[in-house]
Amino acid sequence: MRTPIFTILFLSVSFLSFSQEGTITIEQNPDIDKLVEIYKDANTNSGYYQIQVGFRSSDDAAQRLLEQVEIDFPGWYSTIKFNQPTYRVRLGKFKTKMEAQRRLIKVRKKYPDAFLLPQKIGA
Repeated sequence: MRTPIFTILFLSVSFLSFSQEGTITIEQNPDIDKLVEIYKDANTNSGYYQIQVGFRSSDDAAQRLLEQVEIDFPGWYSTIKFNQPTYRVRLGKFKTKMEAQRRLIKVRKKYPDAFLLPQKIGA
């Protein structure tokens, strides 16, 4: 009888002893906020790379190619860009050229005519 009561008492005391409360105050240099804003501006104005998988003369054919690309590379960003007179199927939005080239190697196994395109923000 003493053991269960002792166990309950011990557990109650141990739970209370681990509870802590307090406040944390972080002091940082205001210049850090300026640097963060500069970093954001630099990233939003920089370009990215896409892989052009192919192009088609009709929207339906481009849509079918896009569906196949999405099956082959699930989870990658993919889109159709219309640049008269063709519909261009593009894959990915890669920040660095090195990352885009690594992915291009994988894409070319399935689509040998694929190539890399640098893109500007807003293009």
